[in-house]
Amino acid sequence: MIIAKVIEAVVSTRKHDSMQGIKLLALKECTEGTFMIAGDVLGAGVGEYVLVSCGDTAMIAADKQTPVDAMIVGIVDHKPQFISD
Repeated sequence: MIIAKVIEAVVSTRKHDSMQGIKLLALKECTEGTFMIAGDVLGAGVGEYVLVSCGDTAMIAADKQTPVDAMIVGIVDHKPQFISD
């Protein structure tokens, strides 16, 4: 699991049927600084810090056989001290 910051929403007019109801968000990983796209069913917003699960566990977090590599599994209440913006 990693911590990332939501930087913006990603609009997709067409996606796999099993991804209906899953919002896509662009994230910046806090430790590596790399960018990724993750599915979100929790309602995270731009500027929030989130916990992200990647790989096979991301599909489990989607609660179905959904073709995703990263899913938001938690919203962090307070910015961790080790993260600098």
